[in-house]
Amino acid sequence: MGLVIQAHKPGNPFEAICRWIDRAAHLLGYDESTTKPLKHPRRCVIVSLPVEMDDGRVEVFVGYRVQYDTARGPCKGGVRYHPNVTLEEMMALAALMSLKCAVVDVPFGGGKGGVACDPTRLSHRELERLTRRYTAEIFDIIGPDKDIPAPDVGTNPQVMAWVMDTICMKRGYLEPGTVTGKPIPLGGSRGREEAAGRGVLVVAREAFAHLGLRLEGARVVIQGFGNVGYHAARLLHEEAGARVVAVSDVRGGIYHPEGLVPQQVKEYARNTGSVVGYPGARTISNRELLEIPCDLLIPAAIEHQITAENAERIRASVIVEGANEPTTPEADEILRRRGVLVVPDLLANGGGVVVSYFEWVQDRYGYFWPEEEVRARLELFMVRAFQAVLATAERFGVDLRTAAYCLGVERIVEARRLRGLYA
Repeated sequence: MGLVIQAHKPGNPFEAICRWIDRAAHLLGYDESTTKPLKHPRRCVIVSLPVEMDDGRVEVFVGYRVQYDTARGPCKGGVRYHPNVTLEEMMALAALMSLKCAVVDVPFGGGKGGVACDPTRLSHRELERLTRRYTAEIFDIIGPDKDIPAPDVGTNPQVMAWVMDTICMKRGYLEPGTVTGKPIPLGGSRGREEAAGRGVLVVAREAFAHLGLRLEGARVVIQGFGNVGYHAARLLHEEAGARVVAVSDVRGGIYHPEGLVPQQVKEYARNTGSVVGYPGARTISNRELLEIPCDLLIPAAIEHQITAENAERIRASVIVEGANEPTTPEADEILRRRGVLVVPDLLANGGGVVVSYFEWVQDRYGYFWPEEEVRARLELFMVRAFQAVLATAERFGVDLRTAAYCLGVERIVEARRLRGLYA
C-alpha cells in the first residue's frame, strides 16, 4: 500500500516478476533474507541442439530449461517453441509457474522450457528430431519426481508424446507421468484440452458473483482464439449463457453485437486459417477489440496487450487474464484506479496446471477418471483458489493481483521454512 511499481521494461520480464514479489514480501512483512531466494531460479540450463533438416543440412537451435523452485514439489511447466524464446522469458515464466502452482494449491514448483525456433517452418519429421534432441539434452534433470514438462506455445500433445517416448526409451521402461498434456491413449487425462478455458469460466463466474452479477447474457470479448480462448468462449456460450460478441486471432478480430457461436467460428477458422472474414461479423483489429464495451474481457493471446497507452480506453467491467502477463504493471495501476476488477493470470489461467496435476496423479496410480470427475475436481480447486485469493485481498486491503502474489509467496515461504536450509 503506497508502493509504486517501477516503469515496466518489456525486455526484462523477469525483473517485473521480481518487483511483484518484492511488493508481496513487503505486505507480508518479510525481510530481505526471506525474499532473496524467491528471486533466484534454482537451475538454468542452456543447450545447443544440432538437428539434421530434411534437405540434409544441419541447423543448430538453442534450447532452455529453467527450474525455479522445488520447495512444494517437483517443477512443472510447459515447453515453448517460438522464435522469441529467451532465457529471461523462461525465467519469468518459471517464476510465474511457481507462484501459480502455490496459488491453486497443487504440490508442484515452477519450471519452464523452450527452443528458439519457428515450428511453423519445420516439417513433421524436423519437429520430431528437434524435440527428441532437446529431450535428450535435458534428460538428466526431468522426470516425474524432478520436473514434468507440458505443452505451451508452439507445442502440442504430439510433441509431448515424443518427449515421453524419448525419456522412456533412454530409461528402458514406460513412465507416462514424466510429462503431461499427452494424447489420451498414452496416459493423458480426459478434460485436459479444455482445462485452462474451463478454469477461466469458473473464476469469471466467481468474480461476477462477488460483484453481485450474473454471466448469463453478459457481453464477452476474447482476444486470442487458441486453446484457452476458444474453450473459454465455447464454455461461456454453452454453459453460462454469456454472449460472446468479439474474438480474435493473430490476423485480426471479428465483432457481432448480437453474439457469435464459438463452435461455428472455430470451424470457419479451421477451414480458412483465421476468424477474420467470418460471415455476418465486422472485421476489427486486435487493438479495437480490447476497447469494445463489454461486461467481461478475456485477454488470452500473448503478454503485454493491455498497456498504459490503452488502459484508459478499456471499457470492460471485469478482466479475466487467460494469457500470461497480458497486462503491464502501469496498466494494472490505471485499471485499479478506474475500478475495473482484474482477475490475474496467476489465478485465472491455473486450470491447465490443475488438470496437469490430475494427469500426473492418474499416471502414477494407473487409474484414470471419467471426464465428469475431472471437471468436478477442477471446479473444486478453482473455486477454492478464488476464495483464498479474495480472502487475502480482504486481509491486506489490496487488489486481486497483489493478493495472488501475496498468497503464492506466503505458501512458498512457508514450505521453505518447514524444510529448512540444507547446508
